[in-house]
Amino acid sequence: MSSIEKLIKSLEDHGFPMGEDIKFALKNVNIQDFVESGGDRFFSDSPVEYMKTSKGVTKNISSPHMLVTLLHHLELNEGQKVLILGSKGGFLTAVIDHILGEEGIITLIESHIEVLEHTRISLENYDSRGTIRILSMTDFELNGDFLGDFDRILITGAVREVPNFLDYNTREGLFILGPFGGNIQQRLLKKERESGKWFDTDLGGVVFSPLDTKISERNPLDPIVLAEGLEDSFSYIAEMIEIDEEIYRGIEDLIQSLRELPRDIPSINENSSEEEIMDSPVMDLMMSEMERLAPIWPILEHFMSIELMNIFDFEDGFPFTPGGHEDLVP
Repeated sequence: MSSIEKLIKSLEDHGFPMGEDIKFALKNVNIQDFVESGGDRFFSDSPVEYMKTSKGVTKNISSPHMLVTLLHHLELNEGQKVLILGSKGGFLTAVIDHILGEEGIITLIESHIEVLEHTRISLENYDSRGTIRILSMTDFELNGDFLGDFDRILITGAVREVPNFLDYNTREGLFILGPFGGNIQQRLLKKERESGKWFDTDLGGVVFSPLDTKISERNPLDPIVLAEGLEDSFSYIAEMIEIDEEIYRGIEDLIQSLRELPRDIPSINENSSEEEIMDSPVMDLMMSEMERLAPIWPILEHFMSIELMNIFDFEDGFPFTPGGHEDLVP
C-alpha cells in the first residue's frame, strides 16, 4: 500500500468523509511537486511548509484532514467554476482541478506577490485537466465582472468577514466556504446567498493563519496589532474560563488605549534598545495594566503570536511568567 493510500485509509478510519472523486484527486496530485522538502510529513497528516516570505513568515499547505474537510463541504461536481482566495502553494488548486475535470475552471487569487510568483511557478509544472487562472488581487479587480459565473468560492485563510468585492457582487444561490473569525481561532462557515443576505452553516472551530499574509508580516509590537492580538486571545479565553470583573475591565481599557494611540509614534520591535522600548507609549500602556492583568497574562501571552517576554527581558527583571507558542496552522 502506498503512502497516499495509507493516508486515505487512516482518514476514513477516523471518520473524515471522502468521495471517490476526492480519493482520485489525492492519488493523482503529488505533494512532493509543491514543496521543496518535508513532503513526507503530509502523509502523517501534518501541515507542510511550501515557502517562507522574505520577512520570514512560513506558508503551509494544510494538514490532509483539513483539506479533505474543505473538499467535502465544497460539494464539488465536474465542470464547475470555482474561485479560490489564497494559494496554499497551488496544491489544493491542483486537487480541485482533478475533481472538476476537463470542463472545470478555477480562478486562483493571491494578494502577496512572493506567494503569487511561487504558486505560478509550481502550477506551471503541473499538467492540469481543466483551466486554471492565477491572478493577483489587482488583476482580479480589473476583471471582476465574471464574479457571478462562479459556482463555489473557497477562502483558504482566516478572514473576519466576507471581503467587500464578494459581498457586493456574488449571485443568488452561490456559497462561500472559509474560516471566519480572528487570528487566534475561527469558525468554518458555509455562507449561502439568499435575497441579498448571507445565511451561515457553522461547520465547527478551526485554526487558520490569516488569508492576507501581510497581516502575519506586521510588526507584532505595533499598537493596533497588539490590540487585535489581545482582543482575539481574550475572547477565546473568556469562552473557557470565568474572568474576574477587574481583569475584564483592565483588558478592555488596554485594548481601547492601544487603538487610540497616535499612528505616528516611533515604532519598536525586537531589535529596539532598552531605552527605546522604555520610552515607548506602547510600553507605558502595557506596564500600566500589568498589575491588574498579572493573573491572566501568562494565558494571554500563550495565545498571542509573539513572546513579549523576549522584548521586555531587562536586567532588573520583569514580574510575569513568559509564554508564547508556535503558530498553529492546519
